[in-house]
Amino acid sequence: MTEYVLSPEEIVHSQAMLKRKKRILFCFVAPLLLFISISFVLPIGTMLSRSVYHPVVAELIPETILALESWDESTGDLPDESVVGIFTSELKVLAQIRDSGKLAGDVNRLFPGASSLVKSTARRLKKTDVDKLPQNFAALAAIKPTWDDPELWRAIKKSGRRFTDNFYLTALDLTRVDSGEIEARSTQIYIQLYAKSLKLALYITLLTILIGYPLAYYLVSIPPRIANVLMICVLLPFWTSLLVRTTSWIALLQTNGVINSVLQSLHIINEPLEMLYTQFATIIAMTHILLPFMVLPLYSVMKGIDPSYLRAALSLGGKPIPAFIRIYMPMTVPGLAAGSLLVFIISIGYYITPALVGGTDGQMISNIIAFHMQSSNNWELAAALGSLLLAVILFMYAIYDRIVGVSNIKLG
Repeated sequence: MTEYVLSPEEIVHSQAMLKRKKRILFCFVAPLLLFISISFVLPIGTMLSRSVYHPVVAELIPETILALESWDESTGDLPDESVVGIFTSELKVLAQIRDSGKLAGDVNRLFPGASSLVKSTARRLKKTDVDKLPQNFAALAAIKPTWDDPELWRAIKKSGRRFTDNFYLTALDLTRVDSGEIEARSTQIYIQLYAKSLKLALYITLLTILIGYPLAYYLVSIPPRIANVLMICVLLPFWTSLLVRTTSWIALLQTNGVINSVLQSLHIINEPLEMLYTQFATIIAMTHILLPFMVLPLYSVMKGIDPSYLRAALSLGGKPIPAFIRIYMPMTVPGLAAGSLLVFIISIGYYITPALVGGTDGQMISNIIAFHMQSSNNWELAAALGSLLLAVILFMYAIYDRIVGVSNIKLG
């Protein structure tokens, strides 16, 4: 049998045709890539950059920060007197353009009380002539005594760094001492919130598994006509506003709500139970909302499992429960892992439902991220908290990928 050998011209032509097909295919996926870049990659990249890049103070008082670079802050002495004249000149300009509040807010994060100090001094310097501005620490301390504190100037120098890890340290309840070592803060806030968020997300995931697994198995086992009707009931929460579902749980769980009224009328309890604004309310409401995300992956996997496997195990003398656990359940691991991943990731990032029904006790880390973005305007700390939350989600996805990969190897 004679082999056909392509000529050099045919090889060049085929390569050109292949490149042309690749360009056409790329044109088809280009809109999707553009959409993903704008709606996903760019926001996450901006969040990651804001968590370490903070040029606000360096842009507000650039000459002061430049003058403070030569100051050895470890000695405990004040900077050179020339810094005062540069700082007061720049602070006067900030007061005139009404930007002194930005400087006050940033320095206050490292030196509590600096906000009112900077603002009041800025108002004073705004009315002072340029040639009469304080030129030494004694004159500046005459306005406010705190200005001769080396810790304040150390905070100004530290806040003037464009790149910093302070926000990640704060998000992990850590702090950097004067010697440069990293130590744990005396008050642990964010680590406890992360632990509570993970705990609540785990409880919600386990509850959706306990409810969703039998429900999905039942939907697969019954006739399709009845299963379609029940599937509509499962999907019903998707057709209802999230706010409506959450406020319905408020009506059910509040002190004078439906559940307490029924329990009291049946003489099961004598006093109303405190269910609203607790972790219990967050878990119950979010389990109801996220249950379809567990049922649908399980149902899709169970639908593709041949029921004859289980019947064969029973016909060979296996007992129903051991046969179900050893034969049927391993084949549902991909659906179980996908549903668990969906529920866990969505629940750990929820903030509307915990804010409305959970109160202070039932709030999660996402509520604190929203607070820093909307109320305290500390976007950098919010970005650091969000980046750590993203790392947790990626870690959970890696575990999911490993579980699915191992289950596929065993089933294969």
